Amino acid sequence: MKLKPTFWAIACSALLLSACGDTEEKDPSFVDGNPQSGIKDASTSGLNNGTGINGSEMGGSLSNGGGSGAGNLGPEFSDPNNPLSKRTIYFMLDSSQVLPDFIPVVAAHAQYLIANPSQHVVLEGNSDERGSREYNIALGEKRAKSVAEMMKIQGVSENQINTVSYGEEKPAVPGNDESAWEQNRRVEITYQGQ
Repeated sequence: MKLKPTFWAIACSALLLSACGDTEEKDPSFVDGNPQSGIKDASTSGLNNGTGINGSEMGGSLSNGGGSGAGNLGPEFSDPNNPLSKRTIYFMLDSSQVLPDFIPVVAAHAQYLIANPSQHVVLEGNSDERGSREYNIALGEKRAKSVAEMMKIQGVSENQINTVSYGEEKPAVPGNDESAWEQNRRVEITYQGQ
């Protein structure tokens, strides 16, 4: 069985990002011991060969990133069976590592950007409300840069990607519990028209 170059690019991206460990000392109260908490199954079929890759999506409604220019995106962005319809990448507590479930989603957006060089994205890093404002801005930035690096490794031009961090300032879901926090730890992929 011959594996496609895209598979190898994704595998290398995941390996490189997992090797970039965070050497900062962490507050043990911020450690999320259950990597599957609140995760529900969602399909990410439609990636390249349509083999029906299963991924996971956090509970709650998905953001479609509706930034300017989003209206000129193709129908694949509204097809729930296509990974391009998923524009929110969720993270574990105190982490900027892209979870394996979201690698096919990042890869699909990277492939789209490569095929459409006039398209540009803003990767909006966010965190939950725990931690200082400065820490959360830095964590949101790390998350956005982590997704950007995965896209660049796959061949997306640096000129097509901008990153911004909102830290805790733009929660997707208001609340002070784990259910809200897990939906606020995210990077939103927002397409900008040209």
